[in-house]
Parts: sequence; structure tokens; C-alpha cells
Amino acid sequence: MPKFAANLSMMYNEVPFTERFAAAAADGFQGVEYLFPYAWQPDELKSLLQQHGLQQVLFNAPPGDWDGGERGLAALPGREAEFREGIALALQYSRVLGNRLIHVMAGILPAGADAREYRNTYLNNLAYAADLAEQAGCRILIEPINHADMPGYFLRYQAQAAEICAELKHPALAVQFDIYHCQRTEGCLSHWLQEGLAREHGQIAHIQLAGYPGRHEPDIGEIHYPYLFQRMDELAYSGWVGCEYRPQGNTSAGLSWLRNLR
Repeated sequence: MPKFAANLSMMYNEVPFTERFAAAAADGFQGVEYLFPYAWQPDELKSLLQQHGLQQVLFNAPPGDWDGGERGLAALPGREAEFREGIALALQYSRVLGNRLIHVMAGILPAGADAREYRNTYLNNLAYAADLAEQAGCRILIEPINHADMPGYFLRYQAQAAEICAELKHPALAVQFDIYHCQRTEGCLSHWLQEGLAREHGQIAHIQLAGYPGRHEPDIGEIHYPYLFQRMDELAYSGWVGCEYRPQGNTSAGLSWLRNLR
């Protein structure tokens, strides 16, 4: 059975963020992930991890002006200096928190923009970030995100992510496979899971889950997760599965799907 990490940005919203570490540990989670750590000092977050016996699995590099609608900088021409500063900051936090995976968001492609220019910027920025990550013992992840939830996002399809990784051929560049986004965009979940784990370059290094539709608990909706968990085992996936979903009600009460697996 896969290792599950609680996503503290979406789960346990019944309590303030710094109290979610204790709540996740009380429910049996051993790993956590969240969108961004930068509102807190790294030593403060490290103390919470140590206090509750948790492993930091993943967080995102700085995304630009999140509140203003930006969703990453990696593909945005003219923002290279800010992107590089963000990668340096993310690696600084990673050194303290101990995670070896950093998700880098691509950004929104404006209507009428030259997609080739954005792609070239994306490749150059990813190569730069992967070089630094490799020196730090980390990996940079890219994740296709569906256009219904994030209109205009540059990286949308699994094959697109695979193509970019194959072109760069960088050992520190990998894919974050979000089952919810894949289902909403293209389906064929077991195919993309198998294909992504078998790649020579850009293998799946992290998986995230949520039920579809609704993005609630994984036992709500049309995706048959027991089969996908079985396939992960059969394909020898040894990484984490992040629970990036919005609980329908109380987070702990909604974890019957996880308790039934144990």
C-alpha cells in the first residue's frame, strides 16, 4: 500500500495551519505536504515536524503573485530573475525541512501569447532549477494541471510533461502525477501511471489524489482508487501519495477511506 502524506493546505482547515501538523499525526499520517512554506520561518516548521514525528515530503517554489492570480513563473518570459530568486529560496527551505522534492509551477499563458517563447523560457528555467536542485540532492517536479480549474495554465497534458523531460534529459527533473487533474483532462489513469513510471527521463516521483468530480475524499466520485493503489504496488512505486483534496466535512471524520486500507 502506498505511503500517504496529508496536504495541510487543503486538509484540516478546521484549525490554524500550525495546528494541522498535530492533527495529521494524530490521524496516523507520517508525511505532510502543502503549497507554500514562505509565510513561516523554516526553523518554526522544522520544529513542528520534529515535535509530531512527521516527514516533509513536498512544497512548491514561489509562484509569483499568487493572490493576484499568478500560478508560477517558470514559463513567463521576462521573469527569469524572480524565478531564480524563488528557486534559491525554495532550496534554502528544503535544506532545513529535509524534503527532496520541489514542485515548480509553470504559469498562465496569456491569450494570444507566443507559445514557443513561453516553452523556450520554461525549458531554460527548468534546466537552471534542476542544476541547482541536483547540487542540493533535490529534484524539481512539473505537474500538468487541468484548464477547468486553472484556465490558461501552460502545462496541461501528461504527454507534454513527458516530452519536456525527454528533451531536457536531466536526472533532477521529474513529474508530479496528480490523478484528479489527469482524470479531468484526459482520463486513462492506469495508462499514464504505468507510462510515467516506466520513462527513462522524467519519471513520476510524486503522486497526488482526490476524488472526481468535486475534489473531495478519494472514495467519493468516479475514480476507483483501490485499483490504482494496487497498480502502484504492482509497478513498484515507492514514493509518497499526497492527499490533495478538500474534505467534504470534518477532515478526520472523512478519513474512513484511509482507515479501511490499514
